[in-house]
Amino acid sequence: MTILLFIHVIITLTLIGTILMQKSDGSGMGLGGNPTSSMFSARGAANLLTRATAVLATLFFINSLLMAAVSRHQSGTVDKILGEAPAQPTIPEDKPN
Repeated sequence: MTILLFIHVIITLTLIGTILMQKSDGSGMGLGGNPTSSMFSARGAANLLTRATAVLATLFFINSLLMAAVSRHQSGTVDKILGEAPAQPTIPEDKPN
């Protein structure tokens, strides 16, 4: 599980870096911007970063599902610990005088 978590962190950091390296088209999600700017300028770099983002996102989801499956398989020890009810504290009774 530790190895999967380490791989997950590496994939996550690489995915964040890849997303941040991509050039914004400046359109503000369709709310204006320069209409003459092409979304596909510098096509080679854009394609590489887009493909890298897609591959990393796929690896992220596969690794997440794999970690969930491993965690569910190993949850028996956690259920034993969480299944036991803690001892309830007793409240001292007042003694009549």
